[in-house]
Amino acid sequence: MGSRYLSTAQLQSWFIALDNFLLTQQSFWRERPFTTRSLAWENQAPELSAWLRSQSLAHAEHYQAHPTKLIGAPAPYTELALLSQQLTQLPASCSRTLSARPAYLSRDVPGRKWQQIASLAEAITPIDSTAQPHWLDWCAGKGHLARYLAWPDQTYSCLEYDPKLVAAGQQLTDKLGLPGQHQCQDVMQPAARELLAGTLPVALHACGDLHRQLIEGAVEQSVTQLAVVPCCYNRTATEQYRPLSKLAKASLLALSKTDLALPLQSTVTANRRETAQRDQSMAWRLAFDIYQRQVRDVDQYLSTPTLGREWWKQSFADWCQNLAALKKIAVKPTDWLTLEQQGWQRLAQVRNLELVQGLFKRPLELWLLLDLALYLSESGYQVALSTFCSESLTPRNILLQAVLKK
Repeated sequence: MGSRYLSTAQLQSWFIALDNFLLTQQSFWRERPFTTRSLAWENQAPELSAWLRSQSLAHAEHYQAHPTKLIGAPAPYTELALLSQQLTQLPASCSRTLSARPAYLSRDVPGRKWQQIASLAEAITPIDSTAQPHWLDWCAGKGHLARYLAWPDQTYSCLEYDPKLVAAGQQLTDKLGLPGQHQCQDVMQPAARELLAGTLPVALHACGDLHRQLIEGAVEQSVTQLAVVPCCYNRTATEQYRPLSKLAKASLLALSKTDLALPLQSTVTANRRETAQRDQSMAWRLAFDIYQRQVRDVDQYLSTPTLGREWWKQSFADWCQNLAALKKIAVKPTDWLTLEQQGWQRLAQVRNLELVQGLFKRPLELWLLLDLALYLSESGYQVALSTFCSESLTPRNILLQAVLKK
């Protein structure tokens, strides 16, 4: 296997340390600066609060992807950053050498996704090098990962819910003359678990309940080996997180869907135009938040719907008044220019305050992954956690591999 195994004791010790960190410091990450104008922790650390609120939007953007690299902030920022780093150290996956894949395999695959597939394929090492595994691509889309892994002559199956993607994937497989089968399957249905038997299941960025279903199904079917890169932990049918392992079930850390979304609040793929559009959207929404609190005389965030492109072609004054009408809020005479400026000032404050919250994204993600790892360990598997690629390629870069003990 391409990554070192962790003993049950190591997994437990790591989980307990993360659990304690998240529990004792939860005032720093539970509340959302975007919706809460004054955070509970600001009373505990007034100097840090004032310092962050005085920083520019450019300052926040500079450290957003790596908040632990920020130095010079008042206490307890540095201490929290150090603990975050210490608790989230992961080894890089041990890469195996694969034969070069032909360029035509990457057709219709975005460049970044193709790099992720190549890195993941090199990190997955079948435990029996003498036998050819039957790969099973869970939530496969068009099956690009399975084709890469199985090239040139190994068999594979692809499970996908969208019939259009199934048809397109099968067409690609047939065109290449590969021994693969694409099946239209809702993996949340019990029948999907039976399809895991005798395969080496893999999943790249399977969301929420989808990766949990894979792991629970693999245990049920005594799958020999599996490899999964989880994503979107908040994509779950339950309002509260449902732990799988004994330690997580005993934890006092109860996680809502909002909490589960925290690890996902980072992006490395936005270009300048997309970043500018995102910033404008957030600044205007924050300005509207100031307006609606004053007009309604209710100091509480009011959620607003997703707005179509045509909304963002308006002036701020028109946008704000139209949104007020949509939310059935009175339109009162306002200095719209000053209000918009206040929205941008608030955005800078929000982004800088979010740097504190950002220190807990990776710890919470690892807490969730260790719950899965401990469940597998309790079920008779050896487990390894590693990074299969850099965070610049994808922030969701943690690979969980498990092998059933003989």
